[in-house]
Order: sequence, then structure tokens, then C-alpha cells
Amino acid sequence: MKANEIIALLPYQEPFLFVTDLESVNENGVTGSHTFLKTADFYKGHFKTKAITPGVILTETMAQIGLVALGIYLMSLEQKKTNNIQIGMTSTEIDFFIPVLPGETVRVESVKEYFRFNKLKCAVKMFNKNNELVCRGKIAGMIKI
Repeated sequence: MKANEIIALLPYQEPFLFVTDLESVNENGVTGSHTFLKTADFYKGHFKTKAITPGVILTETMAQIGLVALGIYLMSLEQKKTNNIQIGMTSTEIDFFIPVLPGETVRVESVKEYFRFNKLKCAVKMFNKNNELVCRGKIAGMIKI
């Protein structure tokens, strides 16, 4: 399954789609990126004097790339229907290190820890354009087809 096919199957759309590109995807993990538009509504008021990307949005970006996109790919390997896939996040444990500013592009790297009984758990990392670690942690979810 190609990157553009996976992105088309993601159950999100603008303004809540946080996957710009998938650089690589295989049975062990995925790498993708997203550029945060300076005009995104969530920057209004977060924070009053200097906008930064909310941690919940960074977590969602890691989940969309590192969990959902990878889950779609893994389900396709098992010859399961992927056109109506639903993936619900079941747990996260994320540590944040540096902020992401409006207009920045981030890269997410996700490594599968396990995938069984339609449950996927991944170790995820997010980097900025300078290859600095923005955040890292674990994300898990259940896949329903």
C-alpha cells in the first residue's frame, strides 16, 4: 500500500488532519511529517503573547502518523478491509521537551512494539526541522474494521 493511499484512508479531514506526508511505512514502523499552518484556529489564545502548538495537538499528530497510518498499513497486510477502519486511542505516555511554533514542520518516527488482536502499541518520537527531539513516548490503540 502506497503512502498516498494510506493518507486517503485516514478518518480525518482538514482542519483536523495532521499528516502532510508519509516518507516510509513498513511492517515495523512509519515515518511521516506535518506542517502546522500559522493560521490554525488552535493558535488563537494558546498563548496570548506567543503562540505554541498545544501538546494535545502534538500527541494527535503522533497518533495520526504513528498509530493510525501504521494501523491501516498493517491491516492491509492482513488482507483486511481498510476503507472503513476505526482506530481508537487507548493510552498515551508522552514527554515534551521543546515547543513547536506556528508554521513549523515536524517529523514523526514510530516503531511498532506489538500488533496483536487488533491492538497496536508504538514507540513514537517527534523531531523539528533541526532534528531536535520535540517529544517522545508510547501510544496504543484498538483497531475496529
